[in-house]
Amino acid sequence: MNLRPLATEHGTQVTRQEPPLTAKPPGSAPGPGFVFDDGAAYELVMGRWSALVAEPFLHWLALPEELAWLDIGCGDGSFTEQLVRRQAPMSVVGVDPAPAQLDFARQRTGTSHVRFLVGDALALPVPAASADAAVMALVLFFVPDPLRSVHELMRVTRRGGTLAAYHWDMEGGGFPLQPIIDAARADGYKPHQPPSAWAATLQSSQALWREAGATEVETCQLEVARGFDSFDSYWHTAQANPRMRDLFASLSPAGLQRLSERVRERLGASDDRPLVCTARANAVKGRRP
Repeated sequence: MNLRPLATEHGTQVTRQEPPLTAKPPGSAPGPGFVFDDGAAYELVMGRWSALVAEPFLHWLALPEELAWLDIGCGDGSFTEQLVRRQAPMSVVGVDPAPAQLDFARQRTGTSHVRFLVGDALALPVPAASADAAVMALVLFFVPDPLRSVHELMRVTRRGGTLAAYHWDMEGGGFPLQPIIDAARADGYKPHQPPSAWAATLQSSQALWREAGATEVETCQLEVARGFDSFDSYWHTAQANPRMRDLFASLSPAGLQRLSERVRERLGASDDRPLVCTARANAVKGRRP
């Protein structure tokens, strides 16, 4: 088995053994749709987590400045802004299906020169071979046909260019709000998975990139930490996530209190003390031959 780097937000690297390559599980089917149409709410929870992953991800890509970038599924622009600040790109085009998310992205101070377009990851509204680097940040597991979306990445990337993505390590428990999901399972809660959660593993990501024709395919895991002023701050932030909001609304006051206590115990959180939580993303990159 190959050894791949495990990157942290502080740049520390260790090695891990990468499991054997596996394809999409037989009989797997898309789950219910996930819609993100509130940029401010998304920023409070996933936007800030995504920005944390952006730094080690871009460091791992190790691409030069002044490239033409395409950010597919750019959402509220959290990754896009980090891309602009770190890479000094020649140009950036952000694509997302949610106009409300794009409205939020346009208001960021670091995205004034970014061109934002409404579009679908399965049929990108940009010309072929128009980007030096095409990336998807926390997107692939939401796409109903991941292979088709990777083919789109290949289409819009110039020869020799890079196509890359990162997504939460759903199978390995790397989702930022995993402590809440695990605690809720004790009461029989069965969380809805993103439509293509299977694609978020290192093995599946690698297989998709290779099947689409990419060369020099590599994968790694990126682990980041986020601080909160208190457990109450973490709990409040979680309510901005659609899945958590629906879960909380489905519980009785007593059930919600019980869930809160279980999560607090899992995190080892104390009243009114700062709390540090971690999350883990799987990343993949390759080149268009």
